[in-house]
Amino acid sequence: MSAVPRLGVTSAQAEAGAAAPSKIDSRKYGRLLGRAAPVVIETEEEYQRMLTRFEHLMDKDEASMSAEEGRLLRLLAMLLEEYEDRNVSLPPFSPDKMLRHLLAEKGLRQSDLLPVIGSKSRVSEIITGNRSISKSQAKKLAAFFHVPVELFI
Repeated sequence: MSAVPRLGVTSAQAEAGAAAPSKIDSRKYGRLLGRAAPVVIETEEEYQRMLTRFEHLMDKDEASMSAEEGRLLRLLAMLLEEYEDRNVSLPPFSPDKMLRHLLAEKGLRQSDLLPVIGSKSRVSEIITGNRSISKSQAKKLAAFFHVPVELFI
């Protein structure tokens, strides 16, 4: 198994950054494919190469991204996501640590969880590990953060 940190590249992320599907110029797309040389990723080196290309396209302004670049972006996202699913696993976290991690990653505060969990004291107890996350709270948190419910169980 690779020591690659999971970056969580998703095809949904690429779709959000890519231009809406439209007719593409096959010559222009062919040139882009030739430069990017996308492959089914089997090595860390290939992963890094595809990730660099993906990040370059993600940095482009959506308005200036061509339909061909948008298609390439979605293709790269699918290849990266598939590699990560096969080769990268998240370290085991307790549900409260996972919740703290997700809050920090998204730049959120405990108060942002009030609509999801309920009271301020309940949020605090869960964050500190003094109270377990219930199954219904886990489902709500998973929906809120767009992650699998298993992260909170």
